[in-house]
Amino acid sequence: MSASHSHSPTPAGAAHDAHGHDQAAEAAHIAAHIGGYIKVGVGLLVLTGITVGLSYVDFGSRQMNIIVGMIVATIKAAMVAAIFMHLKGEKMTIWRFLIMTAIFVVGLFLLTLLTHSDPVSGTSYSTH
Repeated sequence: MSASHSHSPTPAGAAHDAHGHDQAAEAAHIAAHIGGYIKVGVGLLVLTGITVGLSYVDFGSRQMNIIVGMIVATIKAAMVAAIFMHLKGEKMTIWRFLIMTAIFVVGLFLLTLLTHSDPVSGTSYSTH
């Protein structure tokens, strides 16, 4: 058995790193990801500009202004999670945990909202 190992047969003259990976293929793979990162970065900058612009628009009530701002923030968070956190290519198990977490968060917010509209008997709620 020879001292040098190779995980796969390679064409003559192909450059490999210490682990036997094809450097040209890895460079192409990285270049493809960088393009996506740049697109998402530009998208985040544009959406940040939109967020700032929307802060000067009155949508009729404070609640509507917050809802519109949260919609834009949710889009930005989804872009970051999908691309920068690499959730776009994850297995379904990760998505199931993420969806269940979102359901529990919404449930906790709804419980908080319900305590304001129907407080426990014998307690008081003041808005100081």
